[in-house]
Amino acid sequence: MKFLQSLIAQSRYAARTRPLNRVSGLRFFSVSTEEYSKRNYANNVAEYNTVLGSLTAQRRNFLLRDVYDDMMLDGVKPTRDTFHSLVVGTMKGARMQDAFYFVEQMKIMGLLPDVTLYNFLISTCGKCKNSNKAIQILEEMKCMEVKPNIQTYICLLNACAADGRIDRVYAIVRDMTAAGLGLNEFCYAGLIVAHKNKKPLPDDFAAKVIEFVERSKMWSSVETNSANAENVMMGVTDEELYNLPTAEYAHRRGGFLVRQFTAYHTAFHAAADLKNVELTDTLLDMLNKKGKTPDLFILMQVIRCYCHAGDIERGLQTFENHLRLDRPVASELFVTLAEGAMIGYTEKGMQMAQDVLVRMNERNIFVNNKLGSELLFVAAGEKTGGYTTANYIWDMMRARGITPSFPAVEAYYQGLKDREIPEDDPRLVLVSGIYNNLSVRFGNRANINL
Repeated sequence: MKFLQSLIAQSRYAARTRPLNRVSGLRFFSVSTEEYSKRNYANNVAEYNTVLGSLTAQRRNFLLRDVYDDMMLDGVKPTRDTFHSLVVGTMKGARMQDAFYFVEQMKIMGLLPDVTLYNFLISTCGKCKNSNKAIQILEEMKCMEVKPNIQTYICLLNACAADGRIDRVYAIVRDMTAAGLGLNEFCYAGLIVAHKNKKPLPDDFAAKVIEFVERSKMWSSVETNSANAENVMMGVTDEELYNLPTAEYAHRRGGFLVRQFTAYHTAFHAAADLKNVELTDTLLDMLNKKGKTPDLFILMQVIRCYCHAGDIERGLQTFENHLRLDRPVASELFVTLAEGAMIGYTEKGMQMAQDVLVRMNERNIFVNNKLGSELLFVAAGEKTGGYTTANYIWDMMRARGITPSFPAVEAYYQGLKDREIPEDDPRLVLVSGIYNNLSVRFGNRANINL
């Protein structure tokens, strides 16, 4: 694979010519034995592994380093499974520095990374849009005599795609083809992402997207499910491993995602990001001609595209058409339309957003903390008007006992303060109290939950 070899040579040179900054050693705490015992996460490696899995599931990836340090203070020796859990957690949280720290610690303890762990590292680089580091990992794999598998190359392809490096992506495709490895839907999804992220946007972007979607249907031997047993066991889907737009929805059921639409998902998402209504309509026609019905993720992207392009009426019409067909609905569909309607904070759009949320409540469909916080954050940006939509979202979440994230509460609090509201107003007093409480806990990492 000549192109990859040349890239590896370049990355080796770059590594020699720039300073290496690594964080080594452990953090030590000066506390009493009793106080430390209260802070302790766990007592043995099995309990620590359970804690790591729980923190990753809760998206509290920023605490993984603290748990590891706690293990060291306890004298608990991590196992290979422990390091795999740590790297998976940092991958999900896109914390590249922590991921490489844990791998270095693993090596110090005499445990060598396997191909699965290296794939997680490459995926982490993709999430952080650092394709140079991803290629360096492939170099290390060859030096360590760890044989790459098909997932390795798809991870590398998508890592380069996230960086907009079309040249590298095409080179990887050529090398895969030369090695007898056919392209699957995830490769074509990566090609779409690479073209979308290329700066400036290629003139033939729409034509290329349509071409890749069409070609994604011609699968070869690697088109079978590529997830290995360890990935499944650790809750890592192909969509998450390859950093696709559907990653956070891959576990959803009830018709949310049709897995055969992987290339379509990426194409519709790209069209929505670029506000390309013509491409969205073309993709819908392609589905319709094949007798296929868009799943909920595709509907979200269609509505998002129309709204971001300034046509909220068409977004509403798409939403209404879906409801009339009596097909599955989800809170994300309502939230997408509400957020889209709020773009520009027009009187009509804000009213439409509130009406959509009222209808959602009437159907007993509720938002979780993440969706509610995103909605409140957007609504809180309204500078004029009665602030009724933001107030409604706040009340909706409070009625369910949900406290929004700190950034959302802060935005809402500032919005209230900017209006002529008496200081003893019950709403302002309540929001002020919650804001002050959250600022103590999360003020130094305001973007963790949003």
